[in-house]
Amino acid sequence: MFGDGSSSCESRMFGDGSPASEIRTSEDGSCTCEIRLVSADSSGVGKIAQMTADSALDLPPLHESLTWLTPLSEDRAGRLVRFLAEPQPADVLDMGCGWGELLLRVLAAAPQARGRGVDSAAGPIARATHQAAARGLAERATFVAMTGMEAEAEPAEAVICIGASHIWGLPVEDAQPLDYVAALRALRQLVRPGGQMVYGEAIWSRAPHPAAMAPLAGREDEYLTAGALEEQVQAAGFEVIDHDQASLQEWDVFEAGFRARYTRWLELNGGDHPAAAEVRRRHEQQRAAYQDGYRGVLGMSYFCLRG
Repeated sequence: MFGDGSSSCESRMFGDGSPASEIRTSEDGSCTCEIRLVSADSSGVGKIAQMTADSALDLPPLHESLTWLTPLSEDRAGRLVRFLAEPQPADVLDMGCGWGELLLRVLAAAPQARGRGVDSAAGPIARATHQAAARGLAERATFVAMTGMEAEAEPAEAVICIGASHIWGLPVEDAQPLDYVAALRALRQLVRPGGQMVYGEAIWSRAPHPAAMAPLAGREDEYLTAGALEEQVQAAGFEVIDHDQASLQEWDVFEAGFRARYTRWLELNGGDHPAAAEVRRRHEQQRAAYQDGYRGVLGMSYFCLRG
């Protein structure tokens, strides 16, 4: 969910696509969407159905319809960039950077800084590297495809982690509660003393109901509330400078952009294509999961923190 357009084509968040789905990218840069659907079996236990055929459909890449792989407005992004850039950090680390949009904007606003983006998916990393060159930032921006755990030995003065807490938890497909504590503990070690961090993660904006939980992991304890997450952030040793939630408008724009690749595919391939019915079904499935399910229930908290 969510990443920062950046964040995490790897994320259990909208990064993955949204916490409702996970976008992973294959070595050739094509997207695979694993929508975490929960259905009841004969024992009443939820089970995860993974849809992994999007790459075979050759769907348009998400960066064509989304600037950020998270519900994030340009206004909010500008505030986050200023928070990280104004102290003039020497280095910036983005964990779960996806295609690196937020990191590149921070580097553009902080000409003295060098940046490093880490993501486990090769496709978004290739896109981020290309964008760095196109913006004249190639000498100061490095993007590497590796697991988050491998990058933990290199802290920075400014750190970004949006929708990528799953790096330090169990696999998304295990449908377990998001391990905020492990993520925040690890991130605290990545922020140099006195440094800044932007942390964004999924929350329950209000009490989840069955229709909201069904497209996700199907459990009430999957996410914390905003207040409970702030307590965890402080317990990890961070000073909270600012804390806000994504608006419904930001969510609507994000979800519309996520579904737009299905519409675009139909425009390019035509309604009589053998796969058209499946593409329309997936579009409707994603629309219904959001509009009839987690809209207004699943939230996204953004924290500006000092280490």
